[in-house]
Amino acid sequence: MALHFERTEFDARRDRLLIEMAEKKLDAVLLFAQESMYWLTGYDTFGFCFFQCLVVQADGSMILLTRSADLRQARHTSTIQNIVLWTDREGANPAVDLRDLLNDLDLLGSRIGVEYDTHGLTALNGRRLDEQLQTFAQISDASGLVSRLRLFKSPEEIKKVEKAANLADDALDAALPLIKQGGDEGQILAAMQGAIFAGGGDYPANEFIIGSGTDALLCRYKAGRRKLSKNDQLTLEWAGVYHHYHAAMMRTVLVGKVSRRHQELYDAALAALLAVEKVMTPGNTFGDVFDAHARSMESHGLTKHRLNACGYSLGARFTPSWMDMPMFYQGNPEPIAPNMTLFAHMIIMDSETETAMTLGHTYLTTESAPRALSRHGLDLILR
Repeated sequence: MALHFERTEFDARRDRLLIEMAEKKLDAVLLFAQESMYWLTGYDTFGFCFFQCLVVQADGSMILLTRSADLRQARHTSTIQNIVLWTDREGANPAVDLRDLLNDLDLLGSRIGVEYDTHGLTALNGRRLDEQLQTFAQISDASGLVSRLRLFKSPEEIKKVEKAANLADDALDAALPLIKQGGDEGQILAAMQGAIFAGGGDYPANEFIIGSGTDALLCRYKAGRRKLSKNDQLTLEWAGVYHHYHAAMMRTVLVGKVSRRHQELYDAALAALLAVEKVMTPGNTFGDVFDAHARSMESHGLTKHRLNACGYSLGARFTPSWMDMPMFYQGNPEPIAPNMTLFAHMIIMDSETETAMTLGHTYLTTESAPRALSRHGLDLILR
């Protein structure tokens, strides 16, 4: 089997989940998030775009309900022993198959937690599920159960993130020689993703962000390519990815001269990121991290040009986003603790002058100050 961790690692994760289930008096949980299935068993697929569910019972037994296309995938990549298939056919309702499976497991009238908050359970399938289970069992929302366990990385997971961070650095190294007057965005993207693949990495859970000129102010990927001009700005947000573990980075690279506004925004971004580093420590919260960012931006007169979040947790993620919870935003009470992998990004988009500036990379939290995982510094990059 193609497992990315030792069996003992998966056993420890299962035991952590069972403790949480016991505290919440759950007889079973229905997991629909691919991240949860991957973390718990190693199951690696993009088949979650269809209906599939991993049933975990209070005794630790697990059974996967999926389609025939993922049968061999589950056998090859996971620790799951019991796999049941629902059949593709006109009018199929796999929620009925799941209810029948739960009945076979003698879970009628039991307490069942459901992982609702995931792209692996569409609104339509969620409605179908509720229709089948409303008189079958006592249902509760268990959306955050596994995701919070995933927030704290084991030593073996940290090794994966460190490898991902090295790949992110390799991607930047590959891009920099191509960032110049006449440089092609397509070639830059190809070099970055190629460096990650060549280093043994994976596809990211969402597209890399690339934009130059006025598109440097966008925080999302968009189709279309352009070539860089004599004086230009290029915003890049990308992630090194290894065994689905992500380490993101963000930079706005300048071509030609540094304008006064660019320098002002870079100075502000650097000051804000350094302020964030100081509070990304145990004893503070995710909300405190955002507040440090907001105060610093306000001191530079940039409140209207900043975003309302400045980063988030990272880990093993699947399409459509490498963003994980929790996020750095106002009032988030989640405590900072050791062994979290967190991406902090300072994004300043001045639409009035069409000037962009970004700065960010991934950190590993410790008992004291966070450790940046990139070998690249935070200097303004000019090509």
